[in-house]
Amino acid sequence: MEAIRGLDGCVVSGVHPEKVQLVTDNAPDADELNRVSAVFKLLGDPTRARLLYALLEAGELCVCDLAAATATAETTVSQALRLLRASGVVTGRREGRNVFYRLSDAHVRLLLDVTREHITHEPPRRAR
Repeated sequence: MEAIRGLDGCVVSGVHPEKVQLVTDNAPDADELNRVSAVFKLLGDPTRARLLYALLEAGELCVCDLAAATATAETTVSQALRLLRASGVVTGRREGRNVFYRLSDAHVRLLLDVTREHITHEPPRRAR
C-alpha cells in the first residue's frame, strides 16, 4: 500500500540533488545563524524598531530627543539603546553629558529600508 503524502511532501526523494548540495555548501554555520537570529530578535520588539526608524530618519539623536520623537519613556529608551549598542546596531558619541546615538553602519540602514519595503509590498495575485 502506497503511503499518503501531505500537500507539502515530496513523492520522490532527492528531486534536485545539485540544489541540495549548493545549500549545504553555502549554509551559514551555527554561530552565524545565532547572530542573524539575534539581530531579528532585536528588531522583533516594536519599541526598539521605532527607535531604529527614528535614527534612520534623524541620523543622530540623544536619549531625550529619541524619547520625545517616539513617545517613549527615557528609561525605556535607555534600556533599548543598551541592547542595541551591545549588539552593534547603534553606536554613540559623547558630547558633554549627552550621548548622541546613530545607526552603526549602512548595513543597518539597508536592513531597515528593505524590511519596510518588504512589508508594504503587495504580493502578486494568484490565478484562480
